[in-house]
Amino acid sequence: QVQLQESGPGLVKPSQTLSLTCTVSGSTITAAFDHWKWVRQPPGKGLEWIGTISYSGATYVSPSLKTRASIDRDTSRNQFTLQLRSVTPEDTAVYYCARVDPGTSLGASDLPRIRGQGTQVTVSS
Repeated sequence: QVQLQESGPGLVKPSQTLSLTCTVSGSTITAAFDHWKWVRQPPGKGLEWIGTISYSGATYVSPSLKTRASIDRDTSRNQFTLQLRSVTPEDTAVYYCARVDPGTSLGASDLPRIRGQGTQVTVSS
């Protein structure tokens, strides 16, 4: 059974960097053809795709966040990470990590079946 768990600070000050980690169990992030992504949902708004990292380590980031977002991985810990720089209150959201459903777009703004429970991040001074 594949499980994902987000971790990171729940409160970040404006202009700082948000760092989140997704720990995967029951599978490896290097498993062939699997892709892993970050999605967020601001309060009262729809889901927004942030970025995806593939089994090979290739990364894809939303054009709207490309200048601020980075996705990386630690294969020894079976984790992948999100860094979002220069945050503002508009970055307040529930952040989810997930495994991309096979056959779906790497950049889909959806919540796949296999995903973490989500973590609330608030940007406020």
